[in-house]
This record gives sequence, C-alpha cells and structure tokens, in this order.
Amino acid sequence: MSLQDRIQRRMERSGEIDFYPTSPEEIKYQEALRRVKRIKGFYTHALVYVVINIMIVIVNIQNLKEGESYFQWHNFFTAMFWGIGLVAHGLSVFLPNFILGNDWESKKIKELMDKEKDERWE
Repeated sequence: MSLQDRIQRRMERSGEIDFYPTSPEEIKYQEALRRVKRIKGFYTHALVYVVINIMIVIVNIQNLKEGESYFQWHNFFTAMFWGIGLVAHGLSVFLPNFILGNDWESKKIKELMDKEKDERWE
C-alpha cells in the first residue's frame, strides 16, 4: 500500500476526508476542508471558553461576601489554565508549522513507514 493510500485511509477513518481525491485539485480541496474544520473547532472551543467563564464569573460574584474583593487567585484559576490550553489550540490551528516545520506530519509518516519496511526485511 502506498504512502498516499495510507494517508487517505487515516483521513477517512478520522472523518477528515469525504472521498478519495483523484486529482491535485481534489487533494487541495480536502486539505482546505480539513483546515476549515480545524478552524471551526478552535472557534467552537473559544466560544465555549467565553460562555463557561462568564458563568463562572457570575457565580463567583454572587458568592462574594460583603466587602470581599473579587480579585483572588481561585476566581481566575479556571480561566487562566484553560486559557493556556486555548492559546495552544490556537497556535496549533493558525501556526501549525511554527513548532514542527513544514510538512512535518507527512515526513514523519514516510520516516516511520520506511523504518517499518526496513525492519520487515531484517
């Protein structure tokens, strides 16, 4: 099975591909579709982050004792750590080549397949 076939099978199983591309235009379309789904996933994550953190702020304000300051560590704990995760998600979507470089995934797949092929013949 060729590298392209394996990539297509993996994408099909993960729901990232709707059909087998047969031309360069179809391959580009599938790549664009995958990117749009990742962007949509990030925006959904950001919306959930905002809604949930607004609800947490409202609950925290309602539970304040008279004269107590809102600016305490526990009131920002969820927003801060979830925010770090949201930033990481955003970087992975909008700057996918920032950490691992261009075409890292396909190069790694090829490397692992070559290694597997070499091990079979040893």
